[in-house]
Amino acid sequence: MTDEHIDIASPLTGEPEWQAMRESLESGWITQGPKVAEFERLVSQRHHVAHAIAVTSCTTGLHLALVALGIGPGDEVIVPAFTWVATANAAVYCGATPVFVDVEPDSYNIDPEGVRAAVTPRTRAVIAVHLFGLCADMDAIADAVPDHVAIVEDAACAIGADYRGRPAGGLGRAAAFSFHPRKIVTTGEGGMVTTADAELAARLACLRNHGASVSEEDRHSSPQPWMLPDFEVLGFNYRMTDLQASVGIVQMAKLDDMLAERRRRADWYSKRLVGIGWLRTPAVPEHATHSWQSYVTVVGSDAPAPRNEIMERLNQQGIQTRPGTHAVPDLGWYRANFRTSLADYPVAGSLRDASMAIPLHNRMTDRDYERVADALEAI
Repeated sequence: MTDEHIDIASPLTGEPEWQAMRESLESGWITQGPKVAEFERLVSQRHHVAHAIAVTSCTTGLHLALVALGIGPGDEVIVPAFTWVATANAAVYCGATPVFVDVEPDSYNIDPEGVRAAVTPRTRAVIAVHLFGLCADMDAIADAVPDHVAIVEDAACAIGADYRGRPAGGLGRAAAFSFHPRKIVTTGEGGMVTTADAELAARLACLRNHGASVSEEDRHSSPQPWMLPDFEVLGFNYRMTDLQASVGIVQMAKLDDMLAERRRRADWYSKRLVGIGWLRTPAVPEHATHSWQSYVTVVGSDAPAPRNEIMERLNQQGIQTRPGTHAVPDLGWYRANFRTSLADYPVAGSLRDASMAIPLHNRMTDRDYERVADALEAI
């Protein structure tokens, strides 16, 4: 293997993030506090949504959103069959039943007509995943479900993405973002729930803090900080720390530049790789602005080798690749507990076996991109 290694993803962090964490450490306020509040404000402003609630991960954000919406045992939650397992897990954590729907072959996102066919009297929510940074067709999904069915955005990959001129995060009742290191903005681990609904936001803020009647910040700044809060609902410890938020604040200042570079690089890939007949590059509809958390191609049946062999050849040249994501109905726990069959989701099954994410991130150089393209052309 070559010593020149190109990672599939790498966070753009450095001295400013370190100094921001140091400031939080020296302030003595390390857990959820003023930095979390500032980070929430920046995310809500950037996505044109009134409320943002910082949490420990996108997974806990999705769980919290479903709980706050009152979803529980006996309810059904429609989810795409091609997504990271956390999307479906969030419904299961609530005691609800995940109902899988196949995805569209070009967008990789949930098929709105499949959503329409999956609605039953027990349907309470749809989790619309904006996979790899491309927003799902939210208008079509809204048209496919009754008004009482909540649409929740799994915007894990979609910070900075737009749908018909509207930012991700304000397209449904609530949305959950991820700040995992593979995402564009990172806090190590961490997430954010956004919503335009003030009442829902208040429930989310309460539930992330064990269900406390008063937040820790409000209690500590009150005239009687020694008075413990009441707990009238069962909540969770899903609070983000100020250490994480201090990094997120610095990352948000870089967001627009990072997005611009990713869009330029993705456009370069699409133009450079067009001559490889067996490799399908990702499509972007005119009504959407992709954030390009990942650049996910599809290896055709006419390729000179199977997808996994191509990934191995690239790996031997120091070029990391990954499958797009899971076909969740074919994962062992879901087969065993919900008796799902991949035969019912042919597009998800095909994408599981043929999708291939190639390196695209903000630490790559012109030479890195040329190496990736040259290696694919050589194959």
